[in-house]
Amino acid sequence: MRYLVRRFGFLLIALWGALTLNFFIPRLMPGNPAEAILGQFHGHINPNSLKAIEVALGIGKHQNLFVSYLEYLRNTMTGNFGVSFSQRIAVSTVISRALPWTLGLVGVSTVLGFVFGTVLGAVAAWRRGGWLDNVLPPSFIVISAFPYFWVGLLAVWLFSFTLNWLPYENGFNQIGSPQLGDILIHAILPSFTIVITSIGGWILTMRNNMITVVAEDYVKMARAKGLKPRRILWQYAGRNALLPNLTGFAMSLGFVISGAILVEDVFNYPGVGNLLLQAVNAEDYPLMQTLFLLITVAVLIAIFLSDIATAILDPRTRGGN
Repeated sequence: MRYLVRRFGFLLIALWGALTLNFFIPRLMPGNPAEAILGQFHGHINPNSLKAIEVALGIGKHQNLFVSYLEYLRNTMTGNFGVSFSQRIAVSTVISRALPWTLGLVGVSTVLGFVFGTVLGAVAAWRRGGWLDNVLPPSFIVISAFPYFWVGLLAVWLFSFTLNWLPYENGFNQIGSPQLGDILIHAILPSFTIVITSIGGWILTMRNNMITVVAEDYVKMARAKGLKPRRILWQYAGRNALLPNLTGFAMSLGFVISGAILVEDVFNYPGVGNLLLQAVNAEDYPLMQTLFLLITVAVLIAIFLSDIATAILDPRTRGGN
């Protein structure tokens, strides 16, 4: 219990630090966000209009920084993230429309890449020197070195334009309401791109961890007792080799919220990554600030949960308390 309370305290401190940085960084950036917004209209910047936008953003010489900071914290805690300048609706509404697409695509793809990579890496290390160990890790490591967008463009060229098997843009057919089958078909290419470029890292790290664990005395003892190889592989060696990967997997899940920005941009997928890119291009400060905060909070929570999972699977990590 003390370990849990301590980790939760670290989470709260890190969360407060993230909130504070998210407040100050946009205000420390060169230029004036209000002038950038008014500059989109290519006209003369009216001083009254400039002051009104500065008040709305909580910036400017006439704004008390401490009062603005407290107001920002209050709004964040109550879920009031303001109005998107580019879409003219509440930021929470804009994000709620894009978030399910990213969770469905990038979340599932990240889990699949981790599961397949972990299993293949464990089996390759268990049969070290075999054909699986000689072929899979090098092949997928080379593939993982390719950029997301390059693999995505190659997949579009092959499966969409050459073979004409799969659609290459959007999350569903724009004519009519989205259907589940149509959504799954549109998700195949971007999901394939994410899995194929991420699985190599999981294979390599799990293989290296397994090679180290297999040499431990308790694995040798399990073999001496005559336990089945499958049981030794997954219950003894695999479980302990998996522990170092949990934090990396948790961070990957946390960054799911940001979406695979380049992948979503290549496929014009209606997810959070594509939304973030649009917000940056449109200089939509409330939307950008909220998305950055959402990504940070997701990563912190994911790391906190991984710490708890690691403590459950390996009590030695709890320390003396």
